[in-house]
Formats: sequence, C-alpha cells, structure tokens
Amino acid sequence: MKIPKRIEPLVQDGLVDEVIRQLMSGKEATVYVVRCGEEIRCAKVYKEANKRGFRQSADYTEGRKVKNSRRARAMEKGSRYGREAQEEAWQNAEVDALYRLASAGVRVPQPYNFHAGVLLMELVVDSEGNAAPRLNDLVLTAELSREYHDILIRQVVRMLCAGIVHGDLSRYNVLVDAAGPVIIDLPQAIDAAANNQARQMLLRDVENLATYFGQFAPELRSTNYGMEIWSLYQSSKLHPETVLTGYFERTENPVDMKSVMREINDTLKEEEARQLYRTSR
Repeated sequence: MKIPKRIEPLVQDGLVDEVIRQLMSGKEATVYVVRCGEEIRCAKVYKEANKRGFRQSADYTEGRKVKNSRRARAMEKGSRYGREAQEEAWQNAEVDALYRLASAGVRVPQPYNFHAGVLLMELVVDSEGNAAPRLNDLVLTAELSREYHDILIRQVVRMLCAGIVHGDLSRYNVLVDAAGPVIIDLPQAIDAAANNQARQMLLRDVENLATYFGQFAPELRSTNYGMEIWSLYQSSKLHPETVLTGYFERTENPVDMKSVMREINDTLKEEEARQLYRTSR
C-alpha cells in the first residue's frame, strides 16, 4: 500500500521497509502492519490532538514529571510550543509504560522504537499467525471468562507493583493471543504513587473487567478485587505473586470521642496559654 505520510520518516531512516496494510483506526491512533527487515511488526501512528476522540485530562496527566523546565513552563502557559510538548509527553507516556511493564513481566506488546511520533512494536498474533482479536470480538464460555479474568487481575497486580495503573482498561484494550490476554493502549497510564486519582482509576479498571466477564460468569460481578488489591498496595503487602481472594471487608473502628475531645481541649488550653504569654509581655 502507499506509505502514509507519518511513516515516511521511518522508511527514510531505514526503520521500516514496507507498509503492508492498515490494521485498525481508533480514537487516538491508527495502527499499520509493517515489515522491518524480516520481522513483521506494527506501527502506531498517533493522531493529532484536534483529531483524537480521547482528550487528555488532568486526572491522567497529574504527577507526570517534565525534566526540562522550559518545556514545563510552556506546557503550563499553553503556548504553541507548550501544546506540542504536551502532545509529545502524552505519546512518550505510552512508550515509557510499555518498556517498564515489559521489563516487569506484564503481558504487553514489546516496544522496539519510537520515532517521529510513531511507535514501532510487536504485532500480537493468534495461534494461526493472524493479528490477534480484541477481547470484545470474542464469545467466551464461563470457564474461559474465569480464566481470562484471573489472568488480567494478576496482570493488574503486576502493573501496580511496577507503579502503574492502566487508567482505561476495558474489553477494547485487551488483545487475545494463543497464550491469553495482552494489555494494550497505555498513553493514559497513571503513576500510582504520584497521581491522586490512582485508586479511583484502578477500581474502575477492575470493575470494568468484572462487569464484562460477569456476563459469562455472573459470580465475578460480586467480587471485590479492586479494594483488596489497593488495600494491600497501600500497606506495602502487594507483590506480583500475591494470592487474592476477591473479597474485601471494610474495618471501620468506632471513633473514640473522649480522646477527640481531650485533644481539642488540650489544643484550646495551649492556645489560651500562648495568648496570655503575649499579653503579659
């Protein structure tokens, strides 16, 4: 096929030898199947901000660090250069997350290169060598739903142990190859330690999985893996091999009103003493 304009720089630099076909076009990018030497890979071409269906949100970008102070100031001001820098940072977030998660053993496409706004990465294929389908395109049995749900919950745990929350995990962002689910689409990935929305996003990701797989295995809808995972994470007890139950019980200790009133009275007395000291000087 004709080489898309955005991929031309990669062809000129010898990173891509041939564009075979368009694989899919989504809300944030268009993906092509390409040949790189003897390897068949995919090239993710990010859409321009004004053509993207997915809008950047402060909920997702909170906590992301920009090392270059000039770029950071420009991004805050919203200048043209700042918008370009913000767009580049948005794309780089997925690249960084993929490398980080692949190193942590999470099932994501292996990234190979990021050049001129195009991400070269592994083409995930099924058992017959064809491009792997999305989870949404499959009809599952109850048994397979339980198996895939278990795999993805363990992947969510492994991601969180690597310090990342997907932030937009759903049946549309999971491919299924011969070995099971593979998580994709991570430009909105959240730094779990630096983003105040991390808990909310993790709970939503896990709830999305329970809702989808619960269509085929209804008992999954009553599980509470999200709160269990986050509670273990907060208490530094979560690790990649943690055995989960799917059950979480809130423990709300009764408020000791006597202790509260004692602290209030002590504070009032201290303030009264300070005021008396000031007036006596």
